[in-house]
Amino acid sequence: MTAATPLRHPRDVLFEEGDAVPDLPVCDHYCGVEARMRKSLALQAELGPVFDVTLDGEDGAPVGGEVEHAHLMAELATSDLNRFGRVGARVVPFDHPAFVPMLDVLLPKAGNRLAYLMIPKPRHLQDLEQAAAVVDRISAQHGLTRPLPLHALVETHGALRDVFAMAAHPRIESLSFGLMDFVSAHRGAIPQSAMGVEGQFRHPLVLRAKLEIAAACHAAGRVPSHCVVTEFKDSDALQQAAEQASKQLGYTRMWSIHPDQIRPIVDAFSPTAAEIDQAVEILLAAQAKDWAPIRHQHRGRDQLHDRASYRYFWQVLQRAHRTAFSHGPQLPEEVLTAFFGEKPAS
Repeated sequence: MTAATPLRHPRDVLFEEGDAVPDLPVCDHYCGVEARMRKSLALQAELGPVFDVTLDGEDGAPVGGEVEHAHLMAELATSDLNRFGRVGARVVPFDHPAFVPMLDVLLPKAGNRLAYLMIPKPRHLQDLEQAAAVVDRISAQHGLTRPLPLHALVETHGALRDVFAMAAHPRIESLSFGLMDFVSAHRGAIPQSAMGVEGQFRHPLVLRAKLEIAAACHAAGRVPSHCVVTEFKDSDALQQAAEQASKQLGYTRMWSIHPDQIRPIVDAFSPTAAEIDQAVEILLAAQAKDWAPIRHQHRGRDQLHDRASYRYFWQVLQRAHRTAFSHGPQLPEEVLTAFFGEKPAS
């Protein structure tokens, strides 16, 4: 009698080498004032790593006080408040005089604890290439062996022109859309209404930019991150914007600028219970058949599934796992055990 064949994991069967996309939380929460940074880290500790905290050293730092702000950011990133290792930092643009001095503070002090570094306002691919080279040079000088993941903001005409090349840069993990600076770069040709929660989904030039960024990221296996919604008191508008970004424009991550925005964003980017149930049924059945095609009944109809659709349903489960609050709904125990190597807390 032969031993049973071990069940094979989706990542070992369904994807080719190099197909993996960074497994990032769906919400990226920005904060720059010290009290808000500490509050955000405390909230992350409470809810779990369903959102990243980006300590903001660009818009969040006093003009002329960027380097001092970097010291504070490094202190917080290396403190016990960074419980999950999901804290990043935004520095000033590459051509700013404080760019290198900020890195000289952040990298030796916090380079091993930062989840990523956000590079704002690259004017073109060359800016991004040079910024990455500086980050790697300073990292090497201080003995950092881990390449620090880089995120970048697409908010200039040149960056949008080069967006496919930027997304393909080997040091890039995610690209974000910088709505406000992008609209301002048009010198009044795009109305202010395009910065609002409704107008940003209607103006053709803004919508084109969002689609280009999402398409470039998916082509390169990177994470597209949607821009802010400034109307943070309007939860219904935020929910609608987050659902449009995730379900219509192909974004898998979104910025938050107020703690009240975090849960609606995570909820909007989460699969529904019905989607999770369907994915669980199909993937467990497929795994039992060693990933051969299966027949599955859905809403009274027989459907044939193979590895092409298995990839989609695996991504549904990955998203469900990323968006599960620490005290919220969990995936079934058999799924956590079979696919994520863990069991829910008793």
